[in-house]
Parts: sequence; structure tokens; C-alpha cells
Amino acid sequence: MSTPLPLIGLSGRRKTASQMIGTPENLHHLEGDWYYSDYARGILAAGGLPVHLPIDADPALFIDRLDGICLPGGADVWPERYNATPAATAEAAEHERDDFELGLLGAAVDAQLPVLGICRGLQVINVWANGTLHQDVPEHARYDVAPEGPIHDIEITAGSTLAGLYGTTHQVNSLHHQTVDQLGEGLTITASHDGTVEGFEHNSLPLIAVQWHPEMLSTRDSDPVFTWIVDQAKAHASA
Repeated sequence: MSTPLPLIGLSGRRKTASQMIGTPENLHHLEGDWYYSDYARGILAAGGLPVHLPIDADPALFIDRLDGICLPGGADVWPERYNATPAATAEAAEHERDDFELGLLGAAVDAQLPVLGICRGLQVINVWANGTLHQDVPEHARYDVAPEGPIHDIEITAGSTLAGLYGTTHQVNSLHHQTVDQLGEGLTITASHDGTVEGFEHNSLPLIAVQWHPEMLSTRDSDPVFTWIVDQAKAHASA
């Protein structure tokens, strides 16, 4: 019998059907859970099995059934979560998702589950660790170019987990308008660009996060960060 694929929990955002083009008008009031399929494809390509995590459930209920967690991109973490006043540029609050993902992360850490954060996921992790965010850095939101291509290089700390995956330099895209301000407790910056945090790792937990979108780059089907989360999940499952 073949070894079961490790289960990687994947959260998403909730939208009303009226926000989805082509939905019949009589269905506009219904809700749907949504994330870019490339996250799931990246996990599948690395040998894992992505599992959608609806925000209606207590996040702690998922932990014993999963081998790892991926926190993907999406809307802003509500600024009051890190004791900041929302700026004029703040996106609409998604309190349910904030509650769910912060609770999911806390439960995953308690269970020593490996965690991968991507874009918003990095920001969620930083806020969970009592860090703060710059609320609007619009020059980082490069929506004027295709997401498959890199925008700039990043520098990665030699000897870090990210350096083991990518080397000490790597080309990335840039699709975020918020960045890390004060770094959270227990985290170490291991990737940066012109003073901006592009990646960090936890000092003692199997947790890494990146600010760019590896699932959208042209290398997404073989991106090392998805191999990392799947390998870590396999190790956790066999422990």
C-alpha cells in the first residue's frame, strides 16, 4: 500500500456570489470560499494533498487531521489586530477570516505543525507574533505587470532555511501593498529587498513565510517552498 499524501490545510477568503462575474442574479446573496488555484497546484506538484479549510468551523478541530498549514494571500489583516488605527487605504475588514487564521495558526503552533505563510500569510504570522505592519506601501503593488515574471531580486541570509531552498539571491514578483514594520517575537528576517522584509523564519518552530507569490511565478510547479512544506508535513506525519 502506498504512503498517504500529507494533508496541507489551505485557508481562503469568503466572498458573496455577486462579486463573481457570471453568477446568476438570483444567487448573488450566496457566499463562496475562494483562493487562487495555484496554491493548491503548488502543493500537489510537491507531493502533498491540499485540504480546503472553511472558516465556519473551529480552527482547532482541523489540527489533528492535518500534517501542515498554508496561509495564502488575500485582504489586509485588520489594523486593530496590531493596535493600529485603520488608514484611509484600509481594505474592507474580513474579521471572520482574521479570527479563523489567527486561531488556526495558534493551534498549529501548539501542535508543532509546519506552517508556510505567503503574502497575507506572512503578515498574519507577524501580527500573531505581536508584530506590526506598514499599512500602505503602494509601490510594492505591481499590478501593472504579469505576476508570472519577477520584478526584483531579494537577498537571502546564508545558512537560513530560505537560502537552502533558493540560494542567497532570488528573483520574485511583488503583489502586496503592506509590509512588515515591527518584526514579531521569535521571528528572524532571512530575506529582504532594499530594507523591506521579504521572508522570515521562526527561531524554533517549523515555520517560514515569504512576502512574494511563489505560486504565481513561472517556476510555480517546482517552487522549493512548496517542497519544504510538504517535506516538513511528511516528517510530522511520521513522527
